[in-house]
Amino acid sequence: MAVPKKKTSKSVRNMRRSHHALKATNAVECPNCGEPKLPHHVCAACGHYNGRVAVTAKTSD
Repeated sequence: MAVPKKKTSKSVRNMRRSHHALKATNAVECPNCGEPKLPHHVCAACGHYNGRVAVTAKTSD
């Protein structure tokens, strides 16, 4: 079993973890309904993508 020869310092440990942070999503406004959506994705609220209806939106009954 592998065992470390020296103790890893807090600085080295934290520098290794510097890329582990979560990045914020870049939501854009849907040009049709104004709801936030991810770029290059179909709007979940209205179903529009690239100026046309891509999917039919679910209605709450």
